[in-house]
Amino acid sequence: MALPFQKELEKYKNIDEDELLGKLSEEELKQLENVLDDLDPESAMLPAGFRQKDQTQKAATGPFDREHLLMYLEKEALEQKDREDFVPFTGEKKEKPVEAPKEEKVTLDPELEEALASASDSDLYDLAEIKTYVVDIVKGEKAKPVFEEPPNPTNVEASLQQMKANDPSLQEVNLNNIKNIPIPTLKEFAKALETNTHVKKFSLAATRSNDPVALAFANMLKVNKTLKSLNIESNFITGTGILALVEALRENDTLTEIKIDNQRQQLGTAVEMEIAQMLEENSRILKFGYQFTKQGPRTRVAAAITKNNDLGKADVICVCDS
Repeated sequence: MALPFQKELEKYKNIDEDELLGKLSEEELKQLENVLDDLDPESAMLPAGFRQKDQTQKAATGPFDREHLLMYLEKEALEQKDREDFVPFTGEKKEKPVEAPKEEKVTLDPELEEALASASDSDLYDLAEIKTYVVDIVKGEKAKPVFEEPPNPTNVEASLQQMKANDPSLQEVNLNNIKNIPIPTLKEFAKALETNTHVKKFSLAATRSNDPVALAFANMLKVNKTLKSLNIESNFITGTGILALVEALRENDTLTEIKIDNQRQQLGTAVEMEIAQMLEENSRILKFGYQFTKQGPRTRVAAAITKNNDLGKADVICVCDS
């Protein structure tokens, strides 16, 4: 249930920033710019195209005309005289003579020189093989030790039965890195979460999950009212499965953290834009695990997550005051 203080903050979610900025005077805009410089001195939250401030002091002579500007630049380039070369160009190529490598004189031990002089062809061949072997050993890189991660101790079948029985002692399920869980079993976990009222954190990273598993968890999110965190990173889920999860979050009011990064294939710009729009409409998601490939969705999501976290802090303050 929304708290009174939260309802007051909700009205600021859909404000028109452009309209507000248009009503500010030049002095107020300058004050706002100074405040933003203090909050974000490196302009990390701004898109790259907006990070350079306007340093033009002259008044505009008229509206911007791209075609007129291009014609002016072309005219200036044609009228500009070419700079004279210090060395006239003749078209001839002067090749630098290649010096023959200097032979280095090698001095051998007298006994070794005498042994090599009396050695047979087979002896010399064996000696060459030994030299190659020794050089390979000397130049070889030191092998780096690879430490295997300890296996996940979770009992898959026992955890599934506990979830189906709605065991109150089971509040977190971690199936990470268990490669041999059948797809039907993973879908059973999603089905069990639909009626489970105690599990708050569920993780199935690197379990070879695919789109059917993602669709099953999307259906679960539409009805589950308890789960707070879901991790499906490092799997084989495509944009279709991710979009199903994103659509399901529009009907979910309890999940606060979801991780979907490092799938087998990139999600694409269209999916990233859908994710950004969903997060702008969902005020409950406080943590979103995904590395965006496009600047536009990344900036929108960063702003949405920041806004959601600010609203979450306000909720905490309100609860403490009451």
